[in-house]
Amino acid sequence: MARPSRRALTLGLAAFFTLAGCTSQKSEPTAEKVKPLDVKSVVKQKMPASVKDRDGWAKDIATAFESQKLPATEENICSVLAVAEQEANYQADPTVPGLNNIAWKEIERRAGKLHIPAFVVRTALLIKSPNGKSYSERLDKVKTEKQLSAIFDDFIGMVPLGQTLFGNLNPVHTGGPMQVSIAFAEQHERGYPYKMEGTVRQEVFTRRGGLWFGTYHLLNYPANYTQPLYRFADFNAGWYASRNAAFQNAVSKASGVKLALDGDLIRYNSDEPGSTELAVRKLAGKIGMSDSAIHRALSKGDSLDFEETDLYQKVYKLAEQKAGKKLPREMLPGIQLESPKITRNLTTAWFAKRVDDRRARCMKKG
Repeated sequence: MARPSRRALTLGLAAFFTLAGCTSQKSEPTAEKVKPLDVKSVVKQKMPASVKDRDGWAKDIATAFESQKLPATEENICSVLAVAEQEANYQADPTVPGLNNIAWKEIERRAGKLHIPAFVVRTALLIKSPNGKSYSERLDKVKTEKQLSAIFDDFIGMVPLGQTLFGNLNPVHTGGPMQVSIAFAEQHERGYPYKMEGTVRQEVFTRRGGLWFGTYHLLNYPANYTQPLYRFADFNAGWYASRNAAFQNAVSKASGVKLALDGDLIRYNSDEPGSTELAVRKLAGKIGMSDSAIHRALSKGDSLDFEETDLYQKVYKLAEQKAGKKLPREMLPGIQLESPKITRNLTTAWFAKRVDDRRARCMKKG
């Protein structure tokens, strides 16, 4: 299973493209054994009357549940609706205020980093793009991530400077009504029920695609959480971030090493051990594990299997003996959300709680 992006909202340029992005379960998306609900009917009942094309939203969400074989419970349906409301206010391609200015600043930042004069960049962007307008004109008027992604696709493919600034990687990393990671969608396209006319990236910016991949990210993985709150945190910070943050807390208790409870157990972009792995190594003698065995166990941190490892169980046993009490197996990750669009002090915990409040209101409605 591919590891989802751990920091959906901390992405350089991609950060500004992400808007402010559940049941307890064992080995399937829910542990509840209840009669499945009619997803279309529940969605139309729960969605605000002001949402355009409520029938279309209901159909797309129902297709996501059916094709992914997700339990059609009220909590699951309200969880999907809560994320769509929080992330995009029920808009398939939401407008991002000031997106044109943010895009220009990012292009200039990248050019400056490569010591490319601003006038060279501005001149290159005066070239006409495939739709007849210059890239500069399109950037000045861009309002949504879908539009911006299309501009960068054209710019990277048609203009030599585009390759210099961005390589082959479109810097728009999230999109759609649930602001799902495009990289995540590309890793999990198997089973997608619709015929795609273009790329997975382009599909994410549609309502049906954004809802399908967003629902997959939110619900289609097994987790032993006691509350939907932790699944919402995972949606923002990456699968099992809430479980892993609690494990980091246990490591800190056992080792005496203060750790950032961010859910990252190893450094995925480096062969060097991270702070959590180094802290666990301090316990090697007490838990009877080698450095290589510790690393192998920590590498399972993006799956449910991590909870079955000797490392997981021994660290908790040691930490609870030292603390003199049972320690939590789930905890909201302590991650600061960073983006040019964000002017307040926001965190993954803030995001999770906001979404959970929306879920609770949805549950009470009707």
